[in-house]
Amino acid sequence: MSKNNKQDNRLKINEGIRAPELRVLMDDGGSEVMSRDDALSLAYDQGLDLIEVTAKAKPPVAKITDYGKYVYDQKKKQKEIKSRQNTVEVKNIQIRVATGEADLKLKAERASEWLSEGHRVKAELYLRGRAKYMDKEFLHNRLSNVLSFINQEYKVVEDFKQSPKGIAILIEPVKKK
Repeated sequence: MSKNNKQDNRLKINEGIRAPELRVLMDDGGSEVMSRDDALSLAYDQGLDLIEVTAKAKPPVAKITDYGKYVYDQKKKQKEIKSRQNTVEVKNIQIRVATGEADLKLKAERASEWLSEGHRVKAELYLRGRAKYMDKEFLHNRLSNVLSFINQEYKVVEDFKQSPKGIAILIEPVKKK
C-alpha cells in the first residue's frame, strides 16, 4: 500500500480541507454551498469541527460536527454492518470406502451439528489406490450412506462430483421461513 493511498483514506478536517468551495450539510438536514473560510468560521462559532465527508463530489461535501463523535459513529456503523454479515463456512467430513458404520454415524452426527449452526457441509469419499477404479454406483451409494444418517433437513448444493481426493457432495441446511 503506497503512502498516497493511506492519506486518501484519512478524513480531512478543518484546515486540512483544501477545496475552495464546499457543500456544507446542516443539522436541520439541509445543505448550503459556501466558501471554505465561511464554513470554517461557522464551525468554530459553534465549537465544532468541519469534516470532509465526500471529497469526490463537485463541490466536496463537508459536515459540521464533533470529530470524536463522528469517528465513533462511523466505527459503530462499520461494526453493525460486520455483525449483520452472515458468514457461512464450508465444513468437511472425510470418509473412506472401508470406514465402519459407527464412524459413519459419528461423522454424520457432527455434520448434523454443523448444519444446525447454518454451515455448509462437504462430504468427501477419499479414494486411494484401487478404490479409485471401483464401480461409480457403489461409491455413490457409500457416500449416500453417510447422508442417510444426517438427522437435519438439508438440500444438495453440488451433487456427486469428482474432487482431487475422490468424490464429493456439498449440502447446506434448508432455510425455514
